[in-house]
Amino acid sequence: MIRVLVVDDSAFVRQALTRMLASDPGIEVVGTASDGAEGHAKACALKPDVITLDVRMPKMDGLEALRRIMKDCPTPVLLLSSHTSEGADVTMRGLEIGAMDFVDKSSVQGQMNLLELAEELKSKVRALASVPRARMVALLPRPWPSNKGAPRPTQARGRAEVVVIGTSTGGPPALQAIIPRLPEDFPSAVLVVQHMPVGFTKSLAQRLDSRSVLNVREAEDGEVVAAGCVLVAPAGRHMKVRRAGGATRVWLDDEPRAALHRPSIDVLMASVAQVYGARVLGVILTGMGSDGVEGLRAIRKAGGRAVAESEETCVIYGMPKAAAEAGVVDDVISLDRMADEILTAIP
Repeated sequence: MIRVLVVDDSAFVRQALTRMLASDPGIEVVGTASDGAEGHAKACALKPDVITLDVRMPKMDGLEALRRIMKDCPTPVLLLSSHTSEGADVTMRGLEIGAMDFVDKSSVQGQMNLLELAEELKSKVRALASVPRARMVALLPRPWPSNKGAPRPTQARGRAEVVVIGTSTGGPPALQAIIPRLPEDFPSAVLVVQHMPVGFTKSLAQRLDSRSVLNVREAEDGEVVAAGCVLVAPAGRHMKVRRAGGATRVWLDDEPRAALHRPSIDVLMASVAQVYGARVLGVILTGMGSDGVEGLRAIRKAGGRAVAESEETCVIYGMPKAAAEAGVVDDVISLDRMADEILTAIP
């Protein structure tokens, strides 16, 4: 049984979450808490497998409770957030502190529709419960050395004009271990797909930008893909690239509508492979599912290079595992080495 602690200041939400989770025969709600202080105390006393944590609560808010939980009794935490500007920023801070994932409870209209979140909630709880506790402790946030001003590796392969990074659960901290380490003279473009609800990717880009010497922003339709710029695909739309007017530009649309994720890693990587051919490095980081397998296949078929994050540093070893098992990965790289691996692949 997966033991869950539910922390939320709303009695209605606590009851609704308890009902949702209890509908899964493999999940048991072992306790509830109405504020951060109570949540921290019960987390340490009950030692649940997963905690669902509201980010906005009285007395002690979700972020302070999260800090204390990660310090005193590290546990996989699933945040409940909203896509308001303030809510998205708080969520990004929570992921930096140590939360592993979040659900957007504002994606439904009205409290009575909260049950629409049930499948997503249970799926993410099951995924977080599968993370070995030793790995979870090892992956707690830590400072990463900067490559600002550092010379590029002498063994550079000198091929990639564009780096495409795809990630899902655990992605924001993984991106923070890579993007801020790319130096100010980085001569390639970086395109990022992070599976995330609508309303959150702009905050992700802004927080990465504040920590990086490169310019990081949420991509806009029609803008030029330029060296030294990091573009994050906006949630809810597919990001592609195409040649137009002598330049390569971002192209945002809704096709294919049948794709499981929007934006899709596969869609972006296939588009980039078609435009750039062998001058592409594809990177798959932590996350659930298999998005990216076909994209990496397209990159390698075009002559580009594909790498995946190693199991030891993944929050969820899903997408990298699927890519490795499909035989579409040239190398498996730990997260602490990924920035250096990218630097060896640029001109």
